[in-house]
Amino acid sequence: MSNYSIKDLEQLSGIKAHTLRIWEQRYNIINPKRTDTNIRTYDDSDLKLVLNIALLKDHDYKISEIAKLSLEELSKEVLAISDKQLNYPDQIHALTIAMIDLDEERFEKIIATNILQFGFENTMVNIIYPFLTRIGTLWVTGSIGPAQEHFITNLIRQKIIVAIDGQVIKPDANSKKYVLFTPEGEFHEIPLLFANFVLRARNNKVIYLGQSLPFSELQFICDHHKPDYLFTVITSTPGQDEIQQYVNKLGETFSDINILLTGYQVIGQGLDIPPNTDVINNVRQLMEVATN
Repeated sequence: MSNYSIKDLEQLSGIKAHTLRIWEQRYNIINPKRTDTNIRTYDDSDLKLVLNIALLKDHDYKISEIAKLSLEELSKEVLAISDKQLNYPDQIHALTIAMIDLDEERFEKIIATNILQFGFENTMVNIIYPFLTRIGTLWVTGSIGPAQEHFITNLIRQKIIVAIDGQVIKPDANSKKYVLFTPEGEFHEIPLLFANFVLRARNNKVIYLGQSLPFSELQFICDHHKPDYLFTVITSTPGQDEIQQYVNKLGETFSDINILLTGYQVIGQGLDIPPNTDVINNVRQLMEVATN
């Protein structure tokens, strides 16, 4: 079972910490445990409760009414809303609960419903990516355990692979060729997999090399296949003390190739970017590049 701070609950639910404290004092609706130094801590059941309350609040329930509901009654109200069409923030709340409970069936239902209505690409852009961004901060701070993070990211990874497998691509003579990889030691693959889907969906040629590619192997592939673009995601490796050197090495070694970089270690980090290199700040920007 994970432990969450009040700031964690704020980030996951969208409800301000000040509001949570008022609810605790005025309605006794949530009862956090406290450390020896009197700091509030919350467990998985507290987080699920707050997420359910947030969902009801988003659907015009008053907190005074919610406070009168038993846990069973609250769950019934949430399920009744869930049977209706939910908006994107509601879906993200539902995915968070599925992650906490390790509930694969719930995850499948949420994703299948959205793919059916909005399509795979829109589901990824509007639901999965904001969800991953939300839990990313908690993963870095240790508020979410490895089991929960691995559970949900592997389910998402499977969905992307199935979607890629179902694509019918017909590149032509004018199609651009992309090589996709992550640097050696970098194992965050979901953004790279989705980039593969996005590029292929726009009839680009893709050579997918996956995670943790040694630099010498990247050189070998580029020498033999002459791609138009290199695309890489750098989330954790190389770290801040090595990232500038790595970016410089990419730019110098592959000076005749367009290089696209994305990920936590490059976005907004103030790096000196070589002339043949661009930072992709979001998925929609990648879609624009892929369409040109």
